[in-house]
Amino acid sequence: MKKSSFMSMILGTSSGVLFSLGMCMTLLPEWNAWYPGIIFVCAGIFLGIVTWIVWRKMERKPPMQFSRKSILALVVSITGTLAFGVGMCLCMIWNQMTFGILVGLVGIVGLLCLIPLFKGIK
Repeated sequence: MKKSSFMSMILGTSSGVLFSLGMCMTLLPEWNAWYPGIIFVCAGIFLGIVTWIVWRKMERKPPMQFSRKSILALVVSITGTLAFGVGMCLCMIWNQMTFGILVGLVGIVGLLCLIPLFKGIK
């Protein structure tokens, strides 16, 4: 395993754990930990950005060039993830199973559209 892969694995896992623990702290009222949860979420996001920067430096990659394709992929991924999350919330919190499943499927289809967007169709 390359050193850059190992470092990105360690840092990425740490940022994911911090972010998800912070989300649980903020969204579960039983825990009563809103403000510490916000701090954990911000720390997870910050560590995720640091992970990305460190990995790019260790791989000697050039700075990111933003094109229409990369911006479109970013928009599709964000909207697909949000639609999937809203569908899950509709099912689990508001007990609207049919509508939640439909919204979740729209999010899944949106995320599946990323594969041909990145790889192309041959």
